Amino acid sequence: MPKPKIDAKLLESVARNSRISLTEGESRKFLKEMQEILDAFSKIDEVNVEKTRPSFQPVELKNVMRDDAAKKCLTQEEALSNTKHREKGYFRGPRVV
Repeated sequence: MPKPKIDAKLLESVARNSRISLTEGESRKFLKEMQEILDAFSKIDEVNVEKTRPSFQPVELKNVMRDDAAKKCLTQEEALSNTKHREKGYFRGPRVV
């Protein structure tokens, strides 16, 4: 595939579509810079991707959560054993209102 070439006409069209007015000096500068950018991106076309398998997830995903397993629960008395703020078998909180 041939490398794309940027000329002054294409640069002028892009500038007009972007609603940017360029001076002659800016046009020369951007013409050179845009050609360098296209040359850098054209190197991607040189990569052989025919024999590689697709990579939908480049990093292997692992489940970091433990399995959910039922275990013995505390009794109500055990849960309340370390607090002095309890009332009628429940934790007593600050008064609201």
